[in-house]
Amino acid sequence: MLNIMRKYASSWMIKFILGAVVVVFVFWGVGSFRSQTANRVALVNGEAITIEEYRQTYNNIIEQLRQQFGNNLNDSLIEMLQVDKQAIDQLIDQRLIMREAERLDFRVTDVELIDSIHKISAFQSDGIFDKNLYERVLSRNRLTPEEFEVLQRKSMLLERVKAYIEDGVKVSEAEALEWYNWKNTAVNIDFVQFDPDRYQNIQVTDSEAKSFFEKNKAAYKTEPKVKVRYIKFNPKAYESQVKIVEEEVAAYFEEHGQEFKKPKTVEARHILFALEQDADPQTVENVKQKALKVWELANGGKDFSELAKQYSEGPTRDAGGYLGTFKREDMIEPFAERAFSMKAGEVSDPVRTQFGWHLIKVEKENEASALSLDAARAEIVKKLTAERAKTKAYDDAESAYELTFEVNDLEKASSAHNVTVQTTEFFTLEGPQKEIREKSKFASVAFSLSEMEISDVQDFGDGFYIIQLLEKIPESIPEAGTVAEKVKADLTKEKQKEIAGQEANELLTALKNGKPLKDVAKRYKLQVKSTGFFKRNEQVPAIGYEPEISRTAFLLSTEKKLPDTVVEGAKGYYVIIFKEKTIPDRAGFEKEEDQLKNNLLGQKRLRVFTDWLAHIRKSSDIKIEKSF
Repeated sequence: MLNIMRKYASSWMIKFILGAVVVVFVFWGVGSFRSQTANRVALVNGEAITIEEYRQTYNNIIEQLRQQFGNNLNDSLIEMLQVDKQAIDQLIDQRLIMREAERLDFRVTDVELIDSIHKISAFQSDGIFDKNLYERVLSRNRLTPEEFEVLQRKSMLLERVKAYIEDGVKVSEAEALEWYNWKNTAVNIDFVQFDPDRYQNIQVTDSEAKSFFEKNKAAYKTEPKVKVRYIKFNPKAYESQVKIVEEEVAAYFEEHGQEFKKPKTVEARHILFALEQDADPQTVENVKQKALKVWELANGGKDFSELAKQYSEGPTRDAGGYLGTFKREDMIEPFAERAFSMKAGEVSDPVRTQFGWHLIKVEKENEASALSLDAARAEIVKKLTAERAKTKAYDDAESAYELTFEVNDLEKASSAHNVTVQTTEFFTLEGPQKEIREKSKFASVAFSLSEMEISDVQDFGDGFYIIQLLEKIPESIPEAGTVAEKVKADLTKEKQKEIAGQEANELLTALKNGKPLKDVAKRYKLQVKSTGFFKRNEQVPAIGYEPEISRTAFLLSTEKKLPDTVVEGAKGYYVIIFKEKTIPDRAGFEKEEDQLKNNLLGQKRLRVFTDWLAHIRKSSDIKIEKSF
């Protein structure tokens, strides 16, 4: 049983299957039909949550994160996102909501269940439910129709409770207007920046450096290092052993028809005349007239790419406005609508989007197409071969791992499967120098082992690994002399920062005493700059993305022009002073009112549901096993 659980926990195929099933349970996770025999991890009002349920839900979350972060997903990120806590919380919430569904006497009829399953695109051929495809997809995912239908009914009940709780939530016009004003209010400030790097000729004595080192020893710790040996099972080495028959190719083609259809694409250039989304009508018209003049030049025979280099205000200007080849959904409307209605060589009249006015030139049209089975055969065989080879590689890796239980020797396990044992040099948490795709993940596993311990099978993207820890060097604090130069450099930066902060505070104090900003800034040989108007959550012009400066600026007004303290940013200390503020007019709100209400409604519903669930949790008896 232990071997089966271990295999299912790390198998690449299990991960693939969970990814497929998550199409229905992406929010709620997946339960287990065979979990009654497993150990429990928690009790919710007397009802057990099993280790198998937890494992499956945990793996589902990992698969969703893998799709989101790709190869950037590593153990550190998983730990930071508290995936283990997410999984158990998700299962507890499921239990609580299902209990409420029973209390409210909610039901999902057979007709509703069947209708929902028929609407799942994974079970449709050309938009119509296909019973044979339904059964094949479930079979590949190790589910029977009966099991899946229980899961689907459960998912529908969960959504029904959620909709019931959120149904009474409304957003008033006053709420939407308040949000609109908050979001679109803009402020303009003057500022002076005290950059620590401007303070040169900082002197650091040996005694100061020694004292600084003693106070900050932890910052100079050497990183721990490990040395391991490992064996790798590369799926590519198994491809020659795989034979794919014609029936498998035909079945894959039938079930994955969308993979072999190519939508219509367009290759185009554009010239952008930038415009604020909320620009006044006169400004909109002025920019359109400018675009029309360039349109006349393009229709008069002027080279479009040269006109783009001269007039475009978009990021593709230097490339002659070249956008490459794109699908319709890749572009915003109405840009996409116009581009896909034109013929090659045509230049559009000005098209307005949220970015401004565009002139579009279509250079090439690529009509939609679909590969036949014959044309797709090679691609299908290659894909199925890779999947089958990966399974074979995993099976051999698992077999080798089982052998280590008997012999406790990686060398013997490798000989039995004709793979070579490789040994690394000492490496840090960044990973070894060896050619391993997911170095940090490899390192994370290595550091989790005790001396001579052997890991279970690990998938690092380029094959399956079994690792044995040979030696570990713990972190340590070096002798002061070995890091003397770094200590002096760090102390110099500390002194520079201290002087910058001190002078910034002196300047702010002078302003509070009524001194003019320009006069005081001149004393420190600094230039007063203005940001121009900016909104909340935007980059601060002339400064950059500085949330604290932005937050402080919006607390100021004509009555309170100076902040209480200087603001520390990424590039030093800032003294800011209020200049002016603009409040958006109601006309803009009326244009966005419906969209604002919809956005706020979603946020408000989520908050109401979260609060309701927290209340249910508080009044429930929830016990998480200490051993777990």
